Amino acid sequence: MTKASSTTSKTISRAIDPSPARPPEPARDCPLCPRLVAYREENAAAHPDWYNGAVSSFCPKGGASSVSLLIVGLAPGVQGANRTGRPFTGDYAGDLLYQTLGSFGWATGPYDKRPDDGLELTGAMITNAVRCVPPQNKPTAAEINRCRPFLRSRISSLPRLDVILSLGKIAHDSVVRTLGLKLKDHPFGHNVHYAVTAEGGRPLALAASYHCSRYNTNTGRLTEEMFADVFRQIAKRVDRQ
Repeated sequence: MTKASSTTSKTISRAIDPSPARPPEPARDCPLCPRLVAYREENAAAHPDWYNGAVSSFCPKGGASSVSLLIVGLAPGVQGANRTGRPFTGDYAGDLLYQTLGSFGWATGPYDKRPDDGLELTGAMITNAVRCVPPQNKPTAAEINRCRPFLRSRISSLPRLDVILSLGKIAHDSVVRTLGLKLKDHPFGHNVHYAVTAEGGRPLALAASYHCSRYNTNTGRLTEEMFADVFRQIAKRVDRQ
């Protein structure tokens, strides 16, 4: 069984990503990535009752102004968010994520793998580095780059944001690039934490975790306790504010 790596911390100044500005959420039929559009259309033809579109962020009941924690995943799963239209809803990754969020007070209500199950987020928001489902769950570098301005706008829209948690290396690297930081100064690792300075001089923490996928949990790369420990570290920071 794999043990969680010890928490690390590093302070780096933040720069600004020069990517062109876009709204925080893409249109459901976003046309920017031809390969992803074609895959969406393929899924829509086979499953017309699925969502089959760019998936918007899952916002808390208090709106963007209440968000202190932003969780960034990789991309919608084909039978998860691509089917249901809500991030991490409908597949195992959501089972573990929402269970953990509930235990730390970031979510309330039942999670039943449906967007109308009554689950609500409290002070947290969930989004993805890439908003449309990629074939084999593998977006290309160009697709990640095209979607990054949405992530940048999403981060900029959260006035009380204190912590960004990325799930998996691709999401982590995209967040680092979104903030205009260098990957060599912010290498991905499980339960690593970096302190940076956000726009306006506001402190911001970057945290990372192995993705809460069934593969990672089945292989022992990520255990429930390891995942919970990431949120314990985040809770310590938020409680100090």
